[in-house]
Amino acid sequence: MPDRMILIEKRGRVGLVTLNRPEARNALNDQMLHELMDVLEAFDKDESVGALVVTGDEKAFAAGADIKEMSGRSLSEMRDGDHLSVFSRIMAIRKPVIAAVSGWALGGGCELALSCDMIIASETAKFGQPEITIGVIPGAGGTQRLTHAVGKALAMEMILNNRTLSAQEALQAGLVNRVVATDRYLEEAMKLAGEIAAQAPIAVRAAKRMVNQAYEQPLTAGLHSERQEFYNLFATEDQKEGMKAFIEKRKPVWKGK
Repeated sequence: MPDRMILIEKRGRVGLVTLNRPEARNALNDQMLHELMDVLEAFDKDESVGALVVTGDEKAFAAGADIKEMSGRSLSEMRDGDHLSVFSRIMAIRKPVIAAVSGWALGGGCELALSCDMIIASETAKFGQPEITIGVIPGAGGTQRLTHAVGKALAMEMILNNRTLSAQEALQAGLVNRVVATDRYLEEAMKLAGEIAAQAPIAVRAAKRMVNQAYEQPLTAGLHSERQEFYNLFATEDQKEGMKAFIEKRKPVWKGK
């Protein structure tokens, strides 16, 4: 068996997943992507986990896809293997996923960060989609999610002309939630994940689902879906506990039911 390319840890109610291929700047190959998804899906089923963090190391979150692995593949091998569909599985994770990014997040690495719900960046983080320089385009959401995140003009420049964003530029463009010192970026991501994991689990999952649907539905349909989700939460024990705790001026005790 090849060495595992993913490190797994649980801290309180937060599942931490670390990309562990430092010799290749965490370049995403098939093995790493499938290990990553297996771990994320396992944490998603674990009721003791409320939120997830995906990170790399200080030098690279992930410096792109493994070009050596894919360079010789034919059209039929790429299409029939559908290797990039693994990124869509990240969107199916019900719990919030936070990317803790330091150093390079390029190509597939940038797309992996974009697939997460939030991004905490270190001061050294750099985001880019350089696929055009090797004769292809982003294929795991870069042309779509990046455009939603930063707008058409900036996405065009990044994708058509290999513009790289610094951490501060990414913050100004709305790509990341916040920028912190390199020695604190993971700590900050874990703190945010822990705060979210302390909220009512069913409501957190419903809220994530509705925010994501805002990108998929027209406004009228989205408002209808939101209203139904709001009503549905009145069938949960957590809603009763949350409102009772508010009235009694105490901290709620969530059951996830």
